[in-house]
Amino acid sequence: MSSAPDTPVAEARADILARIAAAAKAVGRDPASVTLTAVSKKQPDDRVEAALDAGQRVFGENRVQEAEARWGERRDRVPDLELRLVGPLQTNKAEAAVALFDVIETLDRDKLAKALVKASKKTGRTPRLYVQVNTGEEPQKAGVAPGDVVDFVDRMRDEHGLAIEGLMCIPPADEPAAPHFALLAKRAAECGLDKLSMGMSGDYETAVRLGATSVRVGSALFGERPG
Repeated sequence: MSSAPDTPVAEARADILARIAAAAKAVGRDPASVTLTAVSKKQPDDRVEAALDAGQRVFGENRVQEAEARWGERRDRVPDLELRLVGPLQTNKAEAAVALFDVIETLDRDKLAKALVKASKKTGRTPRLYVQVNTGEEPQKAGVAPGDVVDFVDRMRDEHGLAIEGLMCIPPADEPAAPHFALLAKRAAECGLDKLSMGMSGDYETAVRLGATSVRVGSALFGERPG
């Protein structure tokens, strides 16, 4: 197998993977237990192609419509692609999201759960699901309050028949991330879950040290999004 092309994206990816590996080893974890999710929202196509050429296969998108336009044709061309929805999901987009994404990380309310169940029955697809937790309890941000997570996950399982794979969070931008990552890990353990989607470009190494099984990296991989 030939080596990845020498592009800025390929070099950034190699550096990020090395940093993930070092952070994992520092706390006795297997680096292979951490997935790099490349957040490709609003990135130019040439950068996305560079990531694909470098071997990246797991990508995160914030919006269903943008993801459909970007990945519709590429899904056929890259059969081992994994797409994750990491942005808020409106119930009227549930069917399109279920049809496109392999993982939906932003389940946060019963109305959406019902829409996902209906969409799965209609499409025959069952994306893996994460519950988004609003660890900072920020009013402008989506997610379940930390104190409600255990009951919410139980309800998703018992009332809606949904298999929850893990928890996801986006800490407040103006606070240290570590306490939020620790809180998410604690809530996951209380729910019997071992998958944690946490950590972004500025704090993914901290997230790995605190148990992240997937990190969502955009600008550190692709560079800043154009205007």
